[in-house]
Amino acid sequence: MSTVTKTRMTWFDANRVCAAIGVVLIHSATDFSGGVFPSAEPQERIVPVLMRALGEFSGSEMFFTFSLFLLAYKLDRRQPSWTGAVAEQAKRLLVPFALWTVFYALFRLVKANEFGYSQAILDEIGQWQSWAGYLLLGNSQYHLHFLPTLFLLVLFFPVMRLGQRYPIFGLMVIVTLGVMRDVQGIIWGLPVSGLTRDLLIRGAKVMGYVGYGFAAFAIYGLWKDGIPRGESHLLRRGAVFLAATALLATVPHFVQAMASGEWGPRPGWAFYGHFLMPLAIFSLFLGSQYAAWNPAWSRFARFTFGVYLLHPMLIDLFDVAVHASGLVLSPAALVLMRFTLVAPAALALAMAIGRMPAIAWTVGLGPLPWGRGKPLAAATQG
Repeated sequence: MSTVTKTRMTWFDANRVCAAIGVVLIHSATDFSGGVFPSAEPQERIVPVLMRALGEFSGSEMFFTFSLFLLAYKLDRRQPSWTGAVAEQAKRLLVPFALWTVFYALFRLVKANEFGYSQAILDEIGQWQSWAGYLLLGNSQYHLHFLPTLFLLVLFFPVMRLGQRYPIFGLMVIVTLGVMRDVQGIIWGLPVSGLTRDLLIRGAKVMGYVGYGFAAFAIYGLWKDGIPRGESHLLRRGAVFLAATALLATVPHFVQAMASGEWGPRPGWAFYGHFLMPLAIFSLFLGSQYAAWNPAWSRFARFTFGVYLLHPMLIDLFDVAVHASGLVLSPAALVLMRFTLVAPAALALAMAIGRMPAIAWTVGLGPLPWGRGKPLAAATQG
């Protein structure tokens, strides 16, 4: 790859870093149980809700978008068979996922013991249906859904390639997300529950998120063909407008959360504002590809999957420490302190693990200890 191309890919690494920051922001902006401080006054929820809104500029859906963009990049270079590509992704995604599934299933007891619900977690761990949900859906911790869902999305890469060949197919994301919303609404009304309902909901989600694949492959095709400097400036201005429009669409959702103390559903355009925001932000970074990006973005980008995987553990440890100390904090102080401590701690821990060859693979920074394989967070140069 040419030096020019490597330089231009720094925008992609910067996007990855911002996505990791966004996910930590989102998960830091809650009370101890993941809510919106329902017992607080509405004005006390302003900072948590604003943090959540800021984090959603680049959250978990962005991880799907740039992961599928990187998949398009690698498939275009190597042209593997469907079987070969799926086998490689299974090793890179599902082996670490299995480890973290077991870890978080047990680690939750740390917080549960402090907050007095350890027996409920023990009862859950003792049921086979729980482990089926852990291993199939990533239910052992709220962030682990990403790895099995991404693997299922990889299965659809042959059809996603339509986006690379015909970028107009990138607009399929609007259709697939709309279908996902309506189908999931129907599923919630069916006389099913538990694991069966969760599997149906996840199936609809996967079909909806295939749209991100169409969009990511379309964006990759445009980037590969080359976007001149002048046109990239135009793209950046358009992306800013689209991001602002998406944010405006989500304002009613956040106002409602601040008033009620519940996140609640995203009706109407708030739904599309949330789920299309990653594509607007991704396009914003793409439109800034000719900017003088600092190489530090690429150095830190290697650790973004580690930050993603580790930050819930550190959030739980922070919550345990605050609760055990008896420290009384306002909602604003709690969420700001949590984010300020957890974000750099997750990065530092990911960097430390990355220096240990025997376990670096657990955070995507090294090949598996047996056989051959590429790390989960392989460099953008492939």
